Order: sequence, then structure tokens, then C-alpha cells
Amino acid sequence: MTGLFDGVLDRGPVGPLTDDTAWLQALLDAEAALARALADTGLIGTAQADTIAAACVADLYDPVALGAAGADGGNPVIPLVRELTARVAEHDPDAARHVHRGATSQDILDTAAMLVVRRAGRALHADLAALVEELKVLAHRHRVTPMPGRTLLQQALPTTFGAVAAGWAQGSAGAAERLEEVLTHHLAAQLGGAVGTLASLHPHGPEVAAAYADRLALPAPLLPWHTERGRVTEVAAALGRVCGAAGNLAQDVVLLAQTEIAEVTEDGGDSVGGSSTMPHKRNPVAAVAVLASARQAPGLVATLFGTQIQEHQRAAGSWHAEWSPLTDLLRRTGAAVSWSRTCVARLRVHPERMSADLDLTGGLALSERVTTDLTPELGRMEAHRRVTAACRAAVVEGRDLVEVLADHLDGLRSPARIRDLLDPAAYLGAAPAFTDRVTGRTGSGDTGPDPGRTGGEGRTDNEEGTP
Repeated sequence: MTGLFDGVLDRGPVGPLTDDTAWLQALLDAEAALARALADTGLIGTAQADTIAAACVADLYDPVALGAAGADGGNPVIPLVRELTARVAEHDPDAARHVHRGATSQDILDTAAMLVVRRAGRALHADLAALVEELKVLAHRHRVTPMPGRTLLQQALPTTFGAVAAGWAQGSAGAAERLEEVLTHHLAAQLGGAVGTLASLHPHGPEVAAAYADRLALPAPLLPWHTERGRVTEVAAALGRVCGAAGNLAQDVVLLAQTEIAEVTEDGGDSVGGSSTMPHKRNPVAAVAVLASARQAPGLVATLFGTQIQEHQRAAGSWHAEWSPLTDLLRRTGAAVSWSRTCVARLRVHPERMSADLDLTGGLALSERVTTDLTPELGRMEAHRRVTAACRAAVVEGRDLVEVLADHLDGLRSPARIRDLLDPAAYLGAAPAFTDRVTGRTGSGDTGPDPGRTGGEGRTDNEEGTP
């Protein structure tokens, strides 16, 4: 079933891996692994484990009905175990006696959560890694394309669009690295029984727990973690970081695509980015969709961090409060990354507009360079004083900055030299070198026709949910 808002907020490969069917299959995978672990440790026969595992198929159950039935016991595992047991009993009544043996509902649901996180997280990581590579291509292409650098939303010094895109790439790469670390080292199976002692399986509890984790290919924890929720918060923090990286990219694109700036645009074709009332609009809808998803992350992360404080050996509500925000956070993060890739694929960069915007200050944004050039002769303070006075006079009197500087510098620099000093393309500092560090490439970029295009809307991976 597709929701009304899912086209925007549930896009990409993560959505299908976190829906009701995916959760239900993860719950059943945990039950099947438990049966296999009991057989591995000799507590039940292999045939009995096979019978239980054969009934652990999501298509055999109705997640909506299970959700409704879960209200009586406070979680959906209770009615699922009841239905699973009944289904197994139809084939082997003796095997049915061993369904869910030694486990408590939280064991199965926590383990399912780890499986959902791993499956969705791997798809997310693949999408994020692809985004990083696409951003590196964009950054290299524009390693020497001058544009205004902005601080506090005002023009400051020149930078390059390559350096901006390299910043997006590096932020996304760092988020991908942290996500990989969490997926590899911070997930774990959960099997502790009623209060984390596995008393009903004594003296075989630890052995069963180890076999259970092995069957699931999840790390075996040192001890059950029913009320120690660090694993969940590690996941939440990693996903929040991914959303932050995607949101930074999108926020820059939205600002740079404003009519008055127009240094980039999203080009998705005639039917993309329109308005219901204004025929002229071409909104950067992919970037907007990234922000719509990413801006939900802080609240979801905060909720999951807030649920860490839990009572004694089993929580009264805090555990239950995790399920929905964890699912939503996975989906919003997946959508943010998927939309980011679409945004980059559609992005058209306008170097000529960047150059025109650099000219808006009439050279004022390069005044630092003039000060630096004069410092060996005048000292920094005197150079700064003269250049500041010249800049102020140029603004107040509406005069050409080159002319005013020449007057204030008493012949220390010719107008031609001052004009060279005010060339934005000649004051990019280490921007190209920093870009090369991220891209792993050197040499001039290509700023020919449509220099911002890194892909086409013909790519179908995001549309079909395949990373």
C-alpha cells in the first residue's frame, strides 16, 4: 500500500525494506533462527526446527490483523507467536511446543529491529556511496569555477563551485563511513528471556544465544540489552548525520537556485518543478524533498535518545516508543539520500551567473587581496586602513573601486595592477587543491555546455528502489 505522501517522503530503496511486510518477515526470521539455534544445541530435533522455520513466511500472515491484535498484549509479537504456533501445530504438534521457546516478545522484536536496520541500512549505504561518487564528479568538473563565497548569507570572498560540491561529497562520505561502522559493529542479536537471565533455558542459555546470533549473522552481545539502548541510539545518530549531510547539500541548492541568485537550477524536464497556479515556476523540487525528509530527523533522533532511560529489566513504554520513530527515521533518511541523487542528476550549474554575481560588489569582495598585496610595504594595519577607506568612499560616492583605490594608494599600485588584484578567478586560494583532496583527481575541470549535468533522469535505480 502506498501512502499519499510517500512519493515525496518515502522514496528510494529503503521504503520497501521497512514496511509492514519487511518488519513481519524480520520477526519471523528471528523466530526461525531461534528454532534453528535450539536444534543446533540439541534441545529440539532438526526436523522440528525445519517445521517451525517453514511456517516463518510473511505472506502467510496479515500484518494489519496482527497489529490490531497486538493492542491487548502491548506488542505484535504475542499474536504472531500464537498464530505461528497454531500453523506449526497443523503439521507437527510436538514441534509447536517449541515455538518461541526461551524467548520473550522483546527478544524477537529487538532482533527484528536489528535485521530491519541492517537490511535497510545496507541499501541506504549503497545509495549514499553512489551519491558521494556523483558529487566527486561534479566537484572535479568545477574545481576552478569561481563563485561567491558567502558567510552569514552575504558575499565574502570568492570560492569555487568545485569546493562547494567537494564539501557536500566529504560530508556525505563521512556520514557513510559512520553508518558503515554502526552497521558492522553496533548491531546485535537479542535473546535474554523474561528478565535477561535465560533461566528457562538453563544451563544452555548462553549456548543457545550464541547459536541464535550465528544463525542471524548478527554479533552476539556480551549480555542481553533489554534496557541498555545504546545500539538504538548509535543507529539514530548515524542516520541523523546522513540527513544532515543531505540537508546541507539541499539547502545550498535551494538558496543558489533563488531567482535573484540563479547560480544553479534543477532541470528535470517540462513536467518537473511546476506550480499549480504559476506557469513560470521551475522549483528545485528534489532539493526541497531532501529538506522535507531531512528536517524530520532531529525530532526522530531526539525521541530515540529520549527512550534510553528505562526501568529495571524491562521498560514500561520507552521500548514501545522506539518502534515508529526508528522506522520513520530509516525511511526519511532513505528518501533524503535518494532525492539528493536526483537533485545532483538534475543540477545545472551556471558559471556565467556566478561570475555576474561576483561582479555585484564592484570588486569590494576582493579588498582583502589588495590589503595582502600592500602589507609588505605598508604593514597590515596601514594597508587595511587605506583599503577600508577606499572601499567606503567607493560605496558612498558611487565611484569605481579601481579609481578610488588608485587615489588612496598614492601611486603604490597602478590601475591595471589593482584591476588584476580584483579578479575573482585569481584569488581562489587552495580551493582547487582542497577539491582535489576529496576527488582524488587533479587538473582543470570542464565548464563547457551544461557543466553541471552528472546524470540523466533516465536513470531508474532510485525509481525502482534498487541502489
